[in-house]
Amino acid sequence: MQPRQQLLEVWRATARSSAKNGKWIWGGRDGANSISDAEQLLCLMTPATGVESFKLDQPNATEEHVAAALRNLGDPMEIPQRLVRVLTEYMERYTDTDGTPVFSGDTYFRTADPEDEPTSAQTALDVVDSFAMSVTLALATIGFLRVFRSELRREDIRREVDKLETLASKRLTAAMIGLLRSFTVYVFDADSREGRALVRTANQSGLPPRQVVERLRRALRQVSATLREVTIGSGAAQVPDLDNPNRLFECGWSWGIAKDAPLVDVLGDVGVQRDGVAQPAPYLYFTVVALDGIAALFSERTRILGLLNEEQQRLARALQIRWDLTQQYWSTIASFDPVRWPLEDIPWRTNDELENDYFSLLVTAVTVQDLVSRQASDVELERVGRVLEELANRGRITRRPLGTDSAIAMHSPGVRFDLLGSDDPGGPQLAWVVSDFSPLLLKRTIQVAGLARDTELRGRLLAQADVIWDHLERRRLKSGPGHALWDQPSGIFAQVDSHGDQPSWYYTERVVECLVTAANLVSRAPLRSEMLTELAGELLNEADHLFDRELLGGAGEAGPALRNSLQTARASLRRARDVLSDRPGTAFVLASDVLRELEQLAAARQDVFEVE
Repeated sequence: MQPRQQLLEVWRATARSSAKNGKWIWGGRDGANSISDAEQLLCLMTPATGVESFKLDQPNATEEHVAAALRNLGDPMEIPQRLVRVLTEYMERYTDTDGTPVFSGDTYFRTADPEDEPTSAQTALDVVDSFAMSVTLALATIGFLRVFRSELRREDIRREVDKLETLASKRLTAAMIGLLRSFTVYVFDADSREGRALVRTANQSGLPPRQVVERLRRALRQVSATLREVTIGSGAAQVPDLDNPNRLFECGWSWGIAKDAPLVDVLGDVGVQRDGVAQPAPYLYFTVVALDGIAALFSERTRILGLLNEEQQRLARALQIRWDLTQQYWSTIASFDPVRWPLEDIPWRTNDELENDYFSLLVTAVTVQDLVSRQASDVELERVGRVLEELANRGRITRRPLGTDSAIAMHSPGVRFDLLGSDDPGGPQLAWVVSDFSPLLLKRTIQVAGLARDTELRGRLLAQADVIWDHLERRRLKSGPGHALWDQPSGIFAQVDSHGDQPSWYYTERVVECLVTAANLVSRAPLRSEMLTELAGELLNEADHLFDRELLGGAGEAGPALRNSLQTARASLRRARDVLSDRPGTAFVLASDVLRELEQLAAARQDVFEVE
């Protein structure tokens, strides 16, 4: 992977397909909606606010190649102003006439029967994907504006920036409230269908079910105790049932605002808090989406720039409690049996008895986030790495697919979830289809590689990341408006029909996330090998000694050529000492060069003696 070059290519393609004749073109393959349009903007905003060399908020510091990639948006001074206007258009486009931010799924909703059309009330239903994307986009927008404002001198542009920040802040608060009201705790009997499924997943050693239930309750004791303190939003109503020793539970996010979710008391006007219809039970996909969005609320950038106001900080603390509890719950289940983790028993089976490799990847995604937060050991990372390697195999990314391979369905048309409760407003039951198996796998592989402290493990994971990237490269659109964007699965799976030439912003945004994650990994210092450090130190000691011996023999008073060689050697030795602790490989090479140079001097001197 070459994240810088590939991000520039994505920016060039995004600007070419989105900005035409001075107008911003909304919508892609799946039409325009609050999620797709946010994903389209995040293809620009995520690198601009997540990678230092791609920043656009200081026009005088914008790099030449970055500005060239966005030439369709104007010059370095015009680009941030254009982004302010497009972001403002988005915020106003998805705000009701009464001032309430809109978080509907709209054209992303599907039905079981393609001939059944959702009603207008159904397409207007709020969905967690929109809440999470709005959190990410609003934070990126506010952070961008905080820096850009300091560069402004014109009062009219300042007013535009102030207006956009107000809109983005209101949308951020409303999205946070939506996430609070979509969180749910689902409690069930240990002997129910859900209870038996959970016990079967956790029980990798063939223990009696009653013993597994008792062990599960002990392992989740801290989670269940803290859940009793959850009082803001949804999810608290069922918590008292957790005291029953014959009951188990799961926690996470439903697909939208949970049915009968209470209102959230909040200062300021954030519009109407709509009634919920979603089944109050977690969905793995929406749980992972919510966790990713919430993580941005307490990132280093959010803290340093002070992006949250006092009310948002209160809501963020409530969301972080849920984030921590959900992470702990799912990672506990995933690694419940120390001999064989349930996560390693692929494919994962949900409590409603559905099983799919994609569910294994979702649970792995939550587990990886937990490993990131607690800086896990290489032993745990090795186990997760093996699961990711197996999923790449089973997903036919690192292996050639069969002619009629069921794994291809994960990529196209994707995995389908029934949205229980979506028929409450009237109309057919809605569904949600996701096809992001490959980019999600790549993102988690890069994250685990970034955590690894063992050079061999990191090297193996990065090698796999390169293979997954090759897979994604072949799925780029080759022509049309979306040229160089995603997704065209027929580029790698001959069994799949072409999807046309319009870009999928859903898929492209997730690939951009991978590239940003890879760019940040590359920008870090390389791993430090103790063995290599020790060896480089020994080489340096020998080089120092031989260098001093050359000076003692009078080499410093020799001719200009020899003095220049010694000065170069002295500089190399000093540099090697400076970088030894962080870059032992570089120190090793520098010391080797000095030793080679000193050996050549000694050999030349020996030849002179032999001639004499």
